[in-house]
Amino acid sequence: MCDDAQICFAWLSRGLSCVCAQRRESDARPSFDLTPSEEECLQRLQNRIDIAYDSSIPEHQEALRALWNAVFPEEELQGLISEQWKEMGWQGKDPSTDFRGGGFISLENLLFFARHFPKSFKDLLWKQEGDRSAWEYPFAVAGVNITFMLIQMLDLEAVKPRTMVGAIFLKFLSGNASLFRVFALSMFIMFLWKFISFPSHLGLV
Repeated sequence: MCDDAQICFAWLSRGLSCVCAQRRESDARPSFDLTPSEEECLQRLQNRIDIAYDSSIPEHQEALRALWNAVFPEEELQGLISEQWKEMGWQGKDPSTDFRGGGFISLENLLFFARHFPKSFKDLLWKQEGDRSAWEYPFAVAGVNITFMLIQMLDLEAVKPRTMVGAIFLKFLSGNASLFRVFALSMFIMFLWKFISFPSHLGLV
């Protein structure tokens, strides 16, 4: 992970508890002014967040196929609706029903993980390292939900950030366009860590 991403991750990890506290205490939160560069980055990210997964759009279909091929390159996918998807941790045979609030960007994040960290993706998917938990969350669905949770925690749908954490994130985002994907990946790993004990050699952070 790049130095900027590590610094941002450390700031945000410490700050997320403050976000939750602020929301419990009051809905009247301050807003933070953005530079033109930060406003542009936020708008681009919001445009992506607003895209719902649509199984009728060829680009979305291809992204889903690309995810399958990245994870199971030697196994031919029988169709976008297939029992095979359960192998990746989708709840049923049609992954499109699991995106909900996560939208297309959650699929992009899963694909980023699978392409850039293929071994770690598969180790986590198959629980090949560490101790198994008595209760485990469906892998792919966890990835979708982490993206949704991250959007909410960073308040990314607001016109301006209303927490210090969100403001800090946007400052780093303006210098690293892929930071949201990197941070979503980090949060995904932290979530899975709650249910499976993984050794440090995964090398993701």
